[in-house]
Amino acid sequence: MVVMGWCIARLRPLAERWAGARPWRLRLAGGLITLLLVAGSAAAGWALVAALQQLPAGSTRRLVLQGVVVMALASALAGRSLEQAVKAVLSALAAGDLAQARRRLAWIVGRDTDSLNEREVLRALAETASENAVDGLFAPLFWMLMGASVGQPLALAWGFKAASTLDSMLGYRRGTLRWLGTAGARLDDLLVWLPSRLVALSLPLVAGVAPAAAWGQFRAACRDGAPDPSPNAGLSQAAYAHVVGVQLGGLNSYGGELRRKPLLAAGSPAPDAAAVMRMLVLSRRTAVLWLLLATLLAVIITKALS
Repeated sequence: MVVMGWCIARLRPLAERWAGARPWRLRLAGGLITLLLVAGSAAAGWALVAALQQLPAGSTRRLVLQGVVVMALASALAGRSLEQAVKAVLSALAAGDLAQARRRLAWIVGRDTDSLNEREVLRALAETASENAVDGLFAPLFWMLMGASVGQPLALAWGFKAASTLDSMLGYRRGTLRWLGTAGARLDDLLVWLPSRLVALSLPLVAGVAPAAAWGQFRAACRDGAPDPSPNAGLSQAAYAHVVGVQLGGLNSYGGELRRKPLLAAGSPAPDAAAVMRMLVLSRRTAVLWLLLATLLAVIITKALS
């Protein structure tokens, strides 16, 4: 992932120098960067797995390369790092150090944190824990499992991670990035669309909600998340808000500019530390459910083809 970020940081000034202030050139340059990075990352993942498959079983080189592939797959999942970052903010709040909590929160959210009170810090934590669980854990896991079904888990996992990195570095609606980051942002939206909806369906079931009520919560999450400018972020946050029973959304400040986000699960209590921890637990359990279902499906398909 560091390599992807390094490539983007080097390609951006070249693209901006070539395109100048012309939007069509910036869009073209952004599309070429997206194609180069996503295709290159997927090709690198494919080559690594292909090299592993060609080595003799049990050989030292194969065992070493297997370890490399496992670490590469793990690098595409950001669930653990997100959980650690969220818990670090909660620890600071528990110690009564609001200033430290704000500083730690600033590492994982895009909003201004300097003037947030404890209640606003907890809401920001709940929103980032719910949104980034999909972006950093479930979406790459989904594409990893899709890749595994055709024998190439790393190619699709790294291809998705490249699109996600492009969105996080270039997907802003300011300056030249309004056009340069368009391709990466749209591709990321497309790749996260299905995983985010599968999460919204899975969460109520993992939380023990009856199937009929779970469908109702899914529809409520879709309704609440629809006004959000992102086709996925609002839905992801709304899904967690309805399952945990907290209200998210409201007024946020980004670079001194106030923006009002739609209210999610309106009328529910504000999130506290226990609600944030429950979100983290639900994410872990949902990831286990996905892996179990994928394993069961693989066994069924294998038996059917044998």
